[in-house]
Amino acid sequence: MSFENYFPIWDKLTDLQQEHIRSAVISKSVKKGAIIHSGTTDCNGLILLKSGQLRAFIVSEEGREVTLFRLLDLDICLLSASCMFNSISFDVTVEAEKDTEFYLIPTEAYRSVMAESAALSNYTNELMAARFSEVMWLIEQIMWKSLDKRVATFLLEESALEGSEMLTITHESIANHIGTHREVVTRMLHYMQNEKMVSLSRGQVTIINKELLEKLRNS
Repeated sequence: MSFENYFPIWDKLTDLQQEHIRSAVISKSVKKGAIIHSGTTDCNGLILLKSGQLRAFIVSEEGREVTLFRLLDLDICLLSASCMFNSISFDVTVEAEKDTEFYLIPTEAYRSVMAESAALSNYTNELMAARFSEVMWLIEQIMWKSLDKRVATFLLEESALEGSEMLTITHESIANHIGTHREVVTRMLHYMQNEKMVSLSRGQVTIINKELLEKLRNS
């Protein structure tokens, strides 16, 4: 499919506005592990995923990571054009979790069209509100939910995302996603293994009793 088929409100733009974006958009592909955006000084443009998976995360002064949200097929990442938004003042990194293909809409082209298109401006505000809700949900998880529930939630969500109960993932990666230390995650996973919820092997976590994990998450 062409870019026009991926962009949700394409038919609400005028012909000139469409041409402005069409002439500027760039098609890119990156390998798993590539850093696509890093920090507030990196402002290449908006990312619209064709296929693959991206992770947006922040890093503390101590070097601890925490995942803000994932981006999947047809998702749009506004934070890669954070210079458009004066209210965004924290450094966000966007990394490819899988081989990924995406469209990049350069910041100036998007900003120019948004300035004259109420439809695009409203759509952008809706996207920002949705991302803000995701971040607020994350803060709620970190502040109010115990670690065992957070690990259980992550494993169940990861299983749904991958379509498998066998997850190829390290303890350190889990810790980075939920914003804690690897040693803490390792202890929790061993507890879950002892309780017959998961089985562990090198670089892999397999869910063996989904019902017990769900019960822990919802307790």
